[in-house]
Amino acid sequence: MGALCVTAGWRLCSFAAMGSMVTVVVPVFREAPNIEPLTRRLFDALDGQFEAELIFVDDDSQDGSEKVVERLAGEYPVRILVRRSERGLASAVLHGFAHAKGDVFVVMDGDLQHPPALVPELVRIVANREAEIAVGSRYVSGGRIAGRWSTYRWLNSIAATLLARPLVSLRDPMSGFCALRREIWERADRLSPVGYKIVLELIVKSRCRDVVEVPMQFEQRQAGESKLTWRERWLYLLHLLRLYRFRYGYVLVAGVIIALTASCWLAASRG
Repeated sequence: MGALCVTAGWRLCSFAAMGSMVTVVVPVFREAPNIEPLTRRLFDALDGQFEAELIFVDDDSQDGSEKVVERLAGEYPVRILVRRSERGLASAVLHGFAHAKGDVFVVMDGDLQHPPALVPELVRIVANREAEIAVGSRYVSGGRIAGRWSTYRWLNSIAATLLARPLVSLRDPMSGFCALRREIWERADRLSPVGYKIVLELIVKSRCRDVVEVPMQFEQRQAGESKLTWRERWLYLLHLLRLYRFRYGYVLVAGVIIALTASCWLAASRG
């Protein structure tokens, strides 16, 4: 491994010396308008600090995303993987990992709510082995949410966060923005996520104990469609049930079912 160096107060990892690179995986579905601004903002943020590639994993949007990426590929190391027969954000991320060239992976959404400017800091943390996974967080000091959320959305976020708290000690376990080293993914035990909370799956199944939250500003959606559908809520509950069973065994399944039912009731009462 390469030695650490200090430049302008930052602890940098010499990726060039290590022969390493970063792969940024972005699952997308009908988000063609976001692809170009995300790509440009990401590579502007990286600014040549790391050798990097960007992979969009598209669930057969048929909205012109492939043509946008094909055009951008003339300027940037970007490609798109189109899945014709499989669906789901979390499985799309794993599909991207399987095709990645990098030694460090970054996962972020394609709706521009995750700030590309934070990617270099997340990469530095895991590349320097300051943590196994670095997570962009809305709820630690310095993090914030742009715009105004409805009371209904806040209650859903609080309920979902509380249900995940016994699995991870994060302030923002619902985050979908993270960086990790390839080895963390490779050591994960039987990854089988449903829905869209891949960060939870990776932390629990990889048995990560060294996770750092980095404050981020969660931006407003620029284009595309929200993932917060009723189907995704049910998939999240199913996902939690699986993770509880993996972490704690069958003894707690009945209690988890009760908690999940209460969460559904809360969400329905505010709908």
